[in-house]
Amino acid sequence: MTQINKLKIFNDPIYGFISIPNELIYDLIQHPYFQRLRRISQMGLSYLVYPGANHTRFHHALGCMHLMQKAVETLRFKGVAISEEEENALLIAILLHDIGHGPFSHAMEKSIVEDVNHEAISLLFMNQLNDEFDGRLSLAIQVFKGDYHRKFMLQLISSQLDMDRMDYLKRDSFYTGVAEGNVNSERLIQMMNVVDGVLVIEEKGIYSVEKFLLSRRLMYWQAYLHKTSLVAELILMKVLKRAKELTLKGMVLPCSEPLLYFMQNKVSLEGFDSEKLDLFSQLDDFDIISALKAWQKQDDFILSTLSKMIINRDLLKIKLSAEKIPIEESQALKEEFAEEHKISALDAGYFIFRGKIKNQAYSKEAEPIRILKKDKTIEDVVEASDQLNLKSLSKLVTKYYICYPKQLI
Repeated sequence: MTQINKLKIFNDPIYGFISIPNELIYDLIQHPYFQRLRRISQMGLSYLVYPGANHTRFHHALGCMHLMQKAVETLRFKGVAISEEEENALLIAILLHDIGHGPFSHAMEKSIVEDVNHEAISLLFMNQLNDEFDGRLSLAIQVFKGDYHRKFMLQLISSQLDMDRMDYLKRDSFYTGVAEGNVNSERLIQMMNVVDGVLVIEEKGIYSVEKFLLSRRLMYWQAYLHKTSLVAELILMKVLKRAKELTLKGMVLPCSEPLLYFMQNKVSLEGFDSEKLDLFSQLDDFDIISALKAWQKQDDFILSTLSKMIINRDLLKIKLSAEKIPIEESQALKEEFAEEHKISALDAGYFIFRGKIKNQAYSKEAEPIRILKKDKTIEDVVEASDQLNLKSLSKLVTKYYICYPKQLI
């Protein structure tokens, strides 16, 4: 039998060459569960706004692993002891942190796989892989769950300044062309250190942290919460909700078997056994897009109309406001639309609805970003910064929206 060379390299447009450090990580990347991420878009339906935003979660996971390699290198250079086993755990945990994302993840979580979030599914996948790999992921799982005694290791994976955010801001900025999101991940990593088991950023890196938080805020308004991306995702949520409603009434809609299973059955976290996990692992963006293409031709007015909207990018109108939108406004539009299309006011709610979005670049309630000052004291970045804008970045901004068909303008 020929021996496969497992120490491969990937050519990444953001960082150049990304190397696979060992055979276990190669085998995890090769696993069908991980390869599925090639078929899951990182930014959902954002390509309807930014044509370049077609990059995948596979891409992002490899980028995060690369940044983690750099972080471990930097911390070791500064005298932080990280064993080979701990390094491997960090690389595996960050590589698999998004493995539980479904297609168009947030829309799925709010319509079809309702009671189970992607973090919980990621953990289920990790436990399943741990069984397959004879317990070699145990430490990675411990770190991922926050059960390991070295706190900084979890902070590198999940915090307000982690490898995940550093990669997706830089990557999403590159693929959308929204230059404001471009963060200096190299500089941020070079400024990292560990004091008393906790991750800190050296004081001279404070401006890079400020730029990172500002980039995050701007990327939310310009990309993730862009009103067209937002309305497309809301329509997708409504389509899936309607499809599930019709399926539960006994209608058989054309779609893939895994998608049909999750539409016909309510699956709780407790009921998510290895069989269901295997079905979930067969779901990707193609299941949803091909279902939408088929559903355009269905007799149900709601399902076919909403499906066409996404396929043809002829979306609902969305209006944003700093003030709460009065219920009377949506009620009047619903009545008008219901009368025009001979449907009930309740069904008109699929086309006319209100809601709100929130943006907070930095949360004072969450684990803070700690700045290590020259006198060895540690301060929250908001206190350490001389920039007034950091105070405003930690303020929660809420915007309200109403969506309605264009012909009702």
